Amino acid sequence: MTNFKLIKDSITSVKDFPVPGIVFRDITTLVGNPAAFQETVDAFVAHYKDKGITKVIGTESRGFIFGAPVALALGVPLVLVRKPGKLPRETVKVDYSLEYGKDSLELQKDDIQADDNVLVIDDLLATGGTLAATVQLVESLNAKCKYAGFVINLKDLPGQAKLEALGVDVFSLVEYEGE
Repeated sequence: MTNFKLIKDSITSVKDFPVPGIVFRDITTLVGNPAAFQETVDAFVAHYKDKGITKVIGTESRGFIFGAPVALALGVPLVLVRKPGKLPRETVKVDYSLEYGKDSLELQKDDIQADDNVLVIDDLLATGGTLAATVQLVESLNAKCKYAGFVINLKDLPGQAKLEALGVDVFSLVEYEGE
């Protein structure tokens, strides 16, 4: 049985960071607590072990922290989604909008095959822009991105609805709302 209280209690909330009015959810205290980190990984593995996952994507950069042990425990490859220019082989790229501008993500073409059932893991779901772009990358290679797992879901932001509109099943371990 997952100890969700241990996970949530291990996340530090920092008020007014990076700007006044924002409450930053700091996962470095969670990964600095071996029991909480293990509980986090175990919760993801228990939830996804029977879903036929063939690849786990970790999104730059905190998604790497959680995606790697989950992929290892599921016995499937870890695939990295990165900012442009960081991957050495042929890539596919997607541009997407942020609140105050644009950004891009890349995925190496040969890391995903058309029959893959992909799980994306990241630390936090807020507006969903990065994850929607990741889904677009996966689908551009004719694979399916049916699942996305997050340590934290900011429920009062539109990320979950955005991903569910794309047909992605969203699972989170900890939720914050109205804080």
